[in-house]
Amino acid sequence: MDTKLYGLILSGGKSTRMGSDKGLIEYHGVPQREYLYKLAQTVCEKTFLSIRSEQETELGSEYNYIIDKNEYKGPLNGILSAHREYPKVAWLVLACDLPLLNQSTIAQLVTNRNLDAYATASATAKTRLPEPLVAIWEPLGLQHAVEHMKTAQSSCPRKFLINSDTQLVFPENDEELYNANSLEEYEFAKTKVEK
Repeated sequence: MDTKLYGLILSGGKSTRMGSDKGLIEYHGVPQREYLYKLAQTVCEKTFLSIRSEQETELGSEYNYIIDKNEYKGPLNGILSAHREYPKVAWLVLACDLPLLNQSTIAQLVTNRNLDAYATASATAKTRLPEPLVAIWEPLGLQHAVEHMKTAQSSCPRKFLINSDTQLVFPENDEELYNANSLEEYEFAKTKVEK
């Protein structure tokens, strides 16, 4: 039987380079974390926002969420917090700073999911490197990530996936994986969305 697929929108970062919460920026008429939440709901059995504890009061009752456990640095904090809550499911992980991500890219990832790999990750044709924050992480891969973090020098999820059994999926356009972390990148993404 296929492992259940849950969605996880990473929105617990501090957004220091952007200067305001990236999850609350509107590119598509709603806060980006809500936009991605709705996209993930179309392919996942359940979807959750990954948040810091102080963000809990901002959310309406229509959103499931998991509070980061603060055991790890960076994005793995949210991913492995979700894995701890539901260790037997696979997670479609999406970062909230991906304004050009669309439904077809997510559907392509799900269609090409390799249940035998540690993860199925999107990658640009240019770099051919896994994008861990546009990826489906399988339970076995997450178990290995927990073990890896006990001795790892780096908490970089990309490094973990590069050195693991990861299925790569290439979107039609590399720009779909563009992430906006600064005001300059926000302005660029906004012009692309408007086109």
